[in-house]
Amino acid sequence: MYLPTTRKEMDDLGWKRADIILISGDSYIDSPFIGVSLIGKLLLRAGYKVAIIAQPDLQSGKDVERLGEPKLFWGITGGCIDSMVANRTASGKRRRRDDYTPGGENNKRPDRALIAYANLIRKHFKNTVPIVLGGLEASLRRVAHYDYWSNKVRRSILFDAKADYLLYGMSERSVIELADALKNEKEVDGIRGLCHISKEAPSTFIELPSYQESAADKKVFVEMFNTFYANNDPVTAKTLIQKHDNRYLIQNPPAEYLTTKELDEVHDLEFHRDLHPYYLKQGTVKALETIRFSITTHRGCYGECNCCAIAVHQGRAIRWRSEESIIKEAKVLTQHPKFKGIITDVGGPTANMYGIECSVKEKSGACKNKRCLFPTICSTLHTNHDKQTKLLTKLRKLPKIKKVFVASGIRYDMILDDDKHGNRYLEELVEHHVSGQMKIAPEHSEEDVLKIMGKPGTDSLLEFKKRFEAINRKVGKKQFLTYYMIAAHPGCSDKDMKRLRIFAETQLKHIPEQVQIFTPTPSTYSSLMYWTEIDPFCKKTYFVEKTPQGRERQKRIFLKR
Repeated sequence: MYLPTTRKEMDDLGWKRADIILISGDSYIDSPFIGVSLIGKLLLRAGYKVAIIAQPDLQSGKDVERLGEPKLFWGITGGCIDSMVANRTASGKRRRRDDYTPGGENNKRPDRALIAYANLIRKHFKNTVPIVLGGLEASLRRVAHYDYWSNKVRRSILFDAKADYLLYGMSERSVIELADALKNEKEVDGIRGLCHISKEAPSTFIELPSYQESAADKKVFVEMFNTFYANNDPVTAKTLIQKHDNRYLIQNPPAEYLTTKELDEVHDLEFHRDLHPYYLKQGTVKALETIRFSITTHRGCYGECNCCAIAVHQGRAIRWRSEESIIKEAKVLTQHPKFKGIITDVGGPTANMYGIECSVKEKSGACKNKRCLFPTICSTLHTNHDKQTKLLTKLRKLPKIKKVFVASGIRYDMILDDDKHGNRYLEELVEHHVSGQMKIAPEHSEEDVLKIMGKPGTDSLLEFKKRFEAINRKVGKKQFLTYYMIAAHPGCSDKDMKRLRIFAETQLKHIPEQVQIFTPTPSTYSSLMYWTEIDPFCKKTYFVEKTPQGRERQKRIFLKR
């Protein structure tokens, strides 16, 4: 069933009042790829009456009031993307299109959606039940953070939204625990994965530099972020506190990761994989083209590219579903009335991390002084692509399936590191799972810039290109690599972009069109470096292009426009 979004739907279910009402900056797509839908279905399975209001009108109470007030709490998410990233380009201009809004026009999602929706609730429901923030926007803005669009350090969004609680990370465990505690009138302050505000500090904690100190001194901000980032692993993290004026933000340690069995159970929930009929009347959503017939195999990423927020939201450990669960979902997809035999993606944040994890990390948590893949791949990771190769083989042999694509990102350095199974995996991809083009993200060519990004060097890129082309010749296919590049990343100069252009011309034999100007997003190391102009690891300073003209110029240098 769809989560109800109208009073009539609630009446048809015999509900006089919802226990929980979820509000989202996206339209209501009933899919396991949509966080608010997945959380809603989990709460529903746990016995709670859950309703949803998508993209409510901010100028009136017609939407937010239509279901009445929930019994336990309001849950708010900005959607699958931080609302400022969804609404604004790297140059600050408002985007015209929104793939999560019916009809595609960007006219429904407000800037700083969590704040806007919390204000909307309080305007129409005085002294209401708790307001709970969640989703990516909440995760990335849960402590004092640099905000590119206002060009300043902002307070925790829990303070700016004047909400009661914030759930960070994927939140499946935390949201059920919170609902149970509120239902049974028990204390909620100790729930893992939860942030709240207190006038007093707890008994044991690590204190971050205050919001005021972090905003006033860039070196202090670096210190603050390093401590925050180091306490994101559920095995080792401690309670963090951060003073905002005369009150404290309390961040409990992250929720423990789901086991394979628990992750299977999450994905065993039933979804329509479509836009709710109430919103479908307003038009279709483009996002469905990508996610309707895609399958998530795992979550998390230990790549830790400095411009990526996945480590702060999903975590640095890979948790994967069982092969049986994934195959079961593929069979369910074949029964969908709109299925035409194509599974558009099988993967996760990085497709070829499925089934590969460090045994040391599982017991002791992520290493404090080194990363899994950078500057080289750690010997304890034991890259092995055999598990995913066998999975893909089984999926494409299922009845009613014509093609299975892998569209998620690929870490080509991991393929090269896997002497035993890497080449076989690449052969499998090239022959059966590439749709004409394989997208990879080298992002740059210059060693100093790549080091700042936390990306591998060009040797692995060129070796991968060589193998990819050789396998294509072997199987008689004409497929291509497409490259994602970034301009104006911290540490990148005009000269670096000129050298990148020469590298693309002479080594890649191709000038990629997918060149994006770096956009600083909250709670990433690259954003920290953009704001402070300080390397957070060795503390040296370097050049950062911050002028709109200079940032645009770097992109034009590469494209020669």
